Amino acid sequence: MGYHLNARYGAAGNAPGRLWRGLVAVLLSFALFLQGAIPVQAALFGSFGVKDEKELGRKFDVLVRSRMPLVEDPEIKGYIQSIVDRLSKTFPPQPFPFTANVLLHNSMNAFAVPGGSVFVHTGLIMQLDHESELAGVLGHELAHVTQRHIATRMERAQAVTIGSLVGALAAALLGGGQGSGAIFAGSVAAGQAAMLNYSRMDETEADQIGLQYLTSAGYRPQGLQGAFEKIRRKQWASGIDIPEYLSTHPDVGGRINEIHARIQGLPAAVRNRKDDDTRFNRVKTLIWARYGDPDAAARFFAKQLEGKKPDCLAYMGQGILAERRNQIKDADAAFSKALACAPGDALVVREAGRFYYNKGDARAGRTLLRALELDPNDIMAQFFYARLLDGSGDKASAHKYYQQVLRRLPQDAEVHYYYGRSLGEAGKVFDAYLHLAYSSLYQNDKRKTESWLKQARPLARTPVEQDQLKRFEAIYAERQEVWK
Repeated sequence: MGYHLNARYGAAGNAPGRLWRGLVAVLLSFALFLQGAIPVQAALFGSFGVKDEKELGRKFDVLVRSRMPLVEDPEIKGYIQSIVDRLSKTFPPQPFPFTANVLLHNSMNAFAVPGGSVFVHTGLIMQLDHESELAGVLGHELAHVTQRHIATRMERAQAVTIGSLVGALAAALLGGGQGSGAIFAGSVAAGQAAMLNYSRMDETEADQIGLQYLTSAGYRPQGLQGAFEKIRRKQWASGIDIPEYLSTHPDVGGRINEIHARIQGLPAAVRNRKDDDTRFNRVKTLIWARYGDPDAAARFFAKQLEGKKPDCLAYMGQGILAERRNQIKDADAAFSKALACAPGDALVVREAGRFYYNKGDARAGRTLLRALELDPNDIMAQFFYARLLDGSGDKASAHKYYQQVLRRLPQDAEVHYYYGRSLGEAGKVFDAYLHLAYSSLYQNDKRKTESWLKQARPLARTPVEQDQLKRFEAIYAERQEVWK
């Protein structure tokens, strides 16, 4: 749960290398999927309205969830959502909510799609220094959606099919300039792909509107400029893929200068705002510890500990990294330092409790309870405490915690698995099979999904159980379209 990705990708640290190798096939599947799924009249786009945007965004989200490595850690995802929410409160009325997602990849990228889904790459968070920089990039990307830049171009696409159009869109959004998106662009009509690229005018407007969103949300306006400068500098220094909005236009330097000039024209009180990076640093530490290159992560934490004042989060990061490397003694020592340094930090206590649980340490119970006292809404602490209760035989209490977690993370395969197994041990067989089917579905395991569903069907006897089964089969049918 949380930092566990879907089973298709295995260990988190290995996923990015496989991501680009599989993207061409993913995008081709995406094109075919949408070509068959959306009515022909919509493909000809007499108009591309809000309803079409919502449908496109929903199907894009299903496709990404079925094929791409997503980070579901509530601490990370919830943080990104909080930035999106803060920015979106400054928008004019919108026809759909904006939802955040985190993709496991080391490129410095983010994008938003029609319908309101926002995707942030872990590499962007790892390489930036301030929350205002991350918010600046998100503001820019969200401006493309609120200004309907893609939707407007789709309205003009009178003679292309939805499949080729969305395939080209996916290539542009997921390709990152030098990745598979550029390869895929060659498989669609060049005119179609070019039509969907943001124009110079689109990018200028997104810069201006994004800066407006950033400042209206109370962020330091220099965040947008700083993010663009870092992305460009990282690309030249290390060859990291950069997003289309900084790779397709040769006048990026001019755009940065224009942003700087606009910032200088803001009131001094706005220009002089200070950064608050408390949550940003916590999330950045988690991402480096769990997903960063191990050697680079070790250097990152060592640098954080160079100062005179101890960095409690860095000790926690070292503990997570050592556990990931199976260096259990080192992990134990690092978590002990972290707890001594920050005994009242809910995140530090939670991570220590999770570590103790995984290694069968008697300290797990009291540490997880302490984490829940500090933060009763900590979903991961709830999950591991549920497993602890489950193992001790207190099924009823464990089930309450599992249910709380699933209300917040309805698509977490691991939670469904442990809850389903516990339900079976408690004699609640239909519910057990259904949750195990959900677990397999969200791991994209078609064979196991069908096997568990086959066992659940004859046990759905009450109206409530039959409704639950119908809901599952509707979700399953949609996922099957992507698997074809």
